Amino acid sequence: MHKAESYVVGIDLGGTKIAAALFDSKGIVLNRELMETAGARTAEEVVQRMIGMIRSVSEERPLIGVGLASPGAVNSQDGIVIHGTNLPEWDNVPLKHWMESELGIEVKVVNDANAAAWGEYVRGAGKGSNNMVYVTFSTGIGAGIVMDGELLLGTNSFAGELGHNIIDPNGTECSCGRYGCWEVFASGTAIRDMALRSMESRTSMITELASRSGEKINSRHVFEAMALKDPVAVEVIERTIHYMAIGLANAVHTFNPDRIVIGGGVSKAGELLFPALREKTEELVMKPYKGTYTIESAGLKDDVGLIGAAALFHTV
Repeated sequence: MHKAESYVVGIDLGGTKIAAALFDSKGIVLNRELMETAGARTAEEVVQRMIGMIRSVSEERPLIGVGLASPGAVNSQDGIVIHGTNLPEWDNVPLKHWMESELGIEVKVVNDANAAAWGEYVRGAGKGSNNMVYVTFSTGIGAGIVMDGELLLGTNSFAGELGHNIIDPNGTECSCGRYGCWEVFASGTAIRDMALRSMESRTSMITELASRSGEKINSRHVFEAMALKDPVAVEVIERTIHYMAIGLANAVHTFNPDRIVIGGGVSKAGELLFPALREKTEELVMKPYKGTYTIESAGLKDDVGLIGAAALFHTV
């Protein structure tokens, strides 16, 4: 006989795909399902699709709850998606209310960066820390903060938007409409854009590496060219690491974490990134903070949102 307290469904809602998985109390995935978001025209239709997936993966096991990671601005206290990034008609969607009314169990909703942070804290590279800053460097910069073992959400659940801290008010325009945000200097997009600007007047192996891969130029090609000592790539990555470290040093001064966990596509650069990033961040922090934290690569890969959403109920 299945025990009701043993099972949770985690959902990772994205602009193109919805992932759902059934977890036991040890965090082991027992069943999973992936479905396209496209085709559901309204928020109500997406919700019905998620409810169907929850029932499918749970296979009639009694659930103690559903944890849901959503993109965009989320009021976690009320379970309302205020604005869902890349989701049409997702403005002030009462996700928690709709789903609890249908399912009859508790539903917890957090934004995807907070879900990832909580997943890394509970089961990933942040496990064992007490105060953790999670940062994902990809198209933009996302972040989540755990303080004294609790996910830091803030008044409207908007805490942790480190990517939109202003590094240089004279910097280029950000997707948010302001100027000089951290993500215009240190994201994967920033690496690509810096490389493209540099290559307007100089040749680089980056172009050839992208051509061989059959892809448009991205940050991975820049790291690959850096490993081959390409001068343009070396300059771009050195500059990016400088700005990444500025943001991390600000986070160290603000939150005094014992661990910083780095995720996202840029983190896959591994040893081409982390030694220099650790050195530069330590150089920039004030003396009392030196040696008080570690910088680690994220450990949960593509399942981080699912794991973090489910872990809103399971923390063992």
